Amino acid sequence: MRFRSTRPEATLQPAPAVPETMDAVVLDEPGSAQALRVDRVAVPNPVLSEVLVRVVAAGVNPIDAKTRAGRGMSSAIETWPAVLGLDVSGVVVRAPFDAHPFPVGTEVYGMVAVPRTPGAYAEYAVVPTLSLARKPVSLSHVEAAGVPVAALTAWGLVVETALAHQGQRILIHAGSGGVGHFAVQFAAYFGAHVIATGSPRNLDWLRELGAAEVVDYTTTRFEDVVDTVDVVIDLIGNVSDDTGTRSLDVLRPGGLLIEVPTGAWPGFREAAAARGIRSTDYKTIPDGGALSTIGRLLDSGAVRVYIERVFGLDEAPEAHAAIERGHTRGKVVLRVSDD
Repeated sequence: MRFRSTRPEATLQPAPAVPETMDAVVLDEPGSAQALRVDRVAVPNPVLSEVLVRVVAAGVNPIDAKTRAGRGMSSAIETWPAVLGLDVSGVVVRAPFDAHPFPVGTEVYGMVAVPRTPGAYAEYAVVPTLSLARKPVSLSHVEAAGVPVAALTAWGLVVETALAHQGQRILIHAGSGGVGHFAVQFAAYFGAHVIATGSPRNLDWLRELGAAEVVDYTTTRFEDVVDTVDVVIDLIGNVSDDTGTRSLDVLRPGGLLIEVPTGAWPGFREAAAARGIRSTDYKTIPDGGALSTIGRLLDSGAVRVYIERVFGLDEAPEAHAAIERGHTRGKVVLRVSDD
């Protein structure tokens, strides 16, 4: 079960003292990575079923960089300065009620409801109960912070949308990135024949993750070497070498194109329909239940998370610059505090 009830007779940990203010990475207005700065801000107050988490580590995602630059979720930011950061791993310091499934002292990971509430680039964050799960015991907080957005996106793409199964052929573009390296593992775990595109330095690693075939996109046109597939998970779109359009050439009639980057190929639905191919976009669902299942896969060793670089809270500009340069293997994480 996802929730573990706290028995009334159980000894509850006293709520630790929480300061009124905290260090956070703030953004005064959309801009470059250098627009991010550390400042003292008020600790957010949880309401209703929200939990207050002391943040140990926060994942850095491409959507964070897009939002910072004035795209992504920036149109939903109502109050400036803003605090970004969807991925969080830390310790519960305030729970809504004594028998809450994540009582004070519980190590958790999940997704903050940015920009409706301040994000995880801070010493404390409020998180909806349904967006949380217990941190996998085998993972450090830094490792756990690299999981939620990327793994939940990959789970939604591979398991809930593509319905990965034995005998299915799935092509995954950008298989070594944050979402991609989870998508490769999930698809292989559920028995699909996985084909992944990547750069030369990542080809052997993609095979280790479970890819049956790998394509070096720097030297080979994937449509020249990939036989017909059932599903394409496109994490690139047409912003790079018309990857999306070319994917239609390898999909079978009635196959499925899942187009992930927002705005990377505005006409994908019409182009796919003209070829007799099904298509859909996708947005991440912050599902704590799915995250709990993913946690069990991580603890079992069936799936792993790869963290390429860890930055301090005051190095958020450098972390965003690294994300924007692209070609990141796995995830980038901010360490906010000690465990």
